[in-house]
Amino acid sequence: MIELGVNIDHVATLRQARATWEPDPVWAAVEAHLGGADGITIHLREDRRHIGDEDVRRLKETTQVKLNLEMAATDEMTAIACRVRPQMAMLVPEGRREVTTEGGLDVAGQASRLREIVARLTAAGIITSVFIDAEIRQVETAARIGARVCEIHTGPYAHAFHVEGRDGDAPAVRAEIDKIAQAGEAITQLGMRFNAGHALNYYNVTPVAALPGVRELHIGHAIVSRSVFVGLREAVREMKALLREVA
Repeated sequence: MIELGVNIDHVATLRQARATWEPDPVWAAVEAHLGGADGITIHLREDRRHIGDEDVRRLKETTQVKLNLEMAATDEMTAIACRVRPQMAMLVPEGRREVTTEGGLDVAGQASRLREIVARLTAAGIITSVFIDAEIRQVETAARIGARVCEIHTGPYAHAFHVEGRDGDAPAVRAEIDKIAQAGEAITQLGMRFNAGHALNYYNVTPVAALPGVRELHIGHAIVSRSVFVGLREAVREMKALLREVA
C-alpha cells in the first residue's frame, strides 16, 4: 500500500505565532504515528520560520517512523543533515519571500553542485530525494546525480483540480495527471522511487494515489488543518483510509 508521510511544519508554525513551547512538533509526530503515518516530514528552512534545529534533533531521537528532512541544497543544511542523519533528506528549492515551496528544484540547471551534495548525504547513510516538477529532463538528471527518490511536485495538478471545480475528468486536470504519470514511469524505469506531494488534500489525493508505481505521498497542510476540528490522529487516519481505497 502507498505510504503516507505527514508534514508537521505547520504545527510548529502555530507554536511560533506565540513564540512559546506549544504545540510541540514531537507530540504531533507521535499523534501522526498513532493515526497510521508511515513517516514524518519536516522542512528546516534557512530562516527557521517554523521547524527549528532543536526540533530536528528531538524528532530524530524520538520518532519511531521514517524521518524525512526537507532542506535547501546548501552547505549549512547538508552539514546539519549529515550530523542528525534522518532516514531521508529531500532537496527542495527555497525562497525567503515564498509562503510555501513554489515549484520543483531545477536539478538539470545545477547538476554538478547537487551531485556533490547527494554524494555527501549518501556517504552519511542518508537516502536522498529531490523535489522536482513533472519533467523528464529533471527526472533523468536526478538519476545521473545519484538521487534514489524523486518526489513529483503535484501543485499544478492541485491548482487545476481546484479551478475546475474538483472535476477530476476535466481536460486540464487530466493533462496534469498525465504529466505526473509520465514522470513517474520514467522515475521507476531509471530505478528510483516515485513519490509525490504538495497541495494534496482529502478531495484531490485519490487520482494521484491511483497512479502506477507511486510509493509515498507527503501531505501536510491539509492534514494539520483537518486536525483543528478532529484531532491529528483522526485526521491522519482519515487520509490513510483514502489511500487504502486505491490500494
